Amino acid sequence: MRILITGAGGQVGYELQRSLAVLGEVVAADRARCDLADPDSIRAAMRAVQPAIVVNAAAYTAVDKAEQEPQLAARINGDGPGVLAGEAQALGALLVHYSTDYVFDGTQSAPYVETDPTDPGSVYGRTKLAGEQAVRGGADRHLILRTSWVYGAYGANFLKTMLRLMREREALSVVADQVGAPTGSALIADVTAHLLAQYVERAGEGFAYGTYHLAAAGRTSWADYAGLIGRLARDAGIALKVQPEAIKPISTAEYPLPARRPAYSCLDTSKLRETFGLTLPPWERGVAQVVRLLASVMPKP
Repeated sequence: MRILITGAGGQVGYELQRSLAVLGEVVAADRARCDLADPDSIRAAMRAVQPAIVVNAAAYTAVDKAEQEPQLAARINGDGPGVLAGEAQALGALLVHYSTDYVFDGTQSAPYVETDPTDPGSVYGRTKLAGEQAVRGGADRHLILRTSWVYGAYGANFLKTMLRLMREREALSVVADQVGAPTGSALIADVTAHLLAQYVERAGEGFAYGTYHLAAAGRTSWADYAGLIGRLARDAGIALKVQPEAIKPISTAEYPLPARRPAYSCLDTSKLRETFGLTLPPWERGVAQVVRLLASVMPKP
């Protein structure tokens, strides 16, 4: 069985190459081989590989830059998944597609379930929602996995940025009034492999296609998240200029950005856990693993 991973150069795509290797022949396609902004590139890759499963880890993820490049973001996040869906449908292939907590407006005080109304407040969120709709409309066999606050040892993300800033700066302020669940790229890849193993075992028969929320357990703010990163880094022997206790919590209003973020973006994962027999670990566990891994390759004082 052949599995095509798009966005193989990203942090989730990198981990998928590891987690899916036991399921079949993995073809890892970066943007040079499968560019979601170019329908012809997508069709050429799909027809050359002829996959039984497509895992779309490619996306336009520069949330603030998307406000200045809405057309490019729409091509990659909205139109591209639709082309993938049409090709997957023609092949009878399963399409796995990742989406985001940013499809919600962030005004709730309880975790979002899959059927809650969507109302994205940014170009990024709107284009990701368009991608969801294109996948649902184009491929009968699909899984849409919404996730949140993605980080990992590979690629650019908040965790690695905080580690760098705490080592370089004399002071650091972090937003404290946005709440969500940091979710590791390794966890996303491992859950994807678990779902696909069930799909393969059933040969697609009776498989529970649809939309699911995939996030680590628990919740935190960006400021508290940064504080934990700092404490873990210090415990691992990383020299910090800004100690975690000195991080200044600030409001969203004090740190204006081009794109509006949801104030509350916790995702209810009950449907995923109950349907596929999963336990999702607390967010702190994955963060600790990545910090320890990064510490092992950093120079010590």
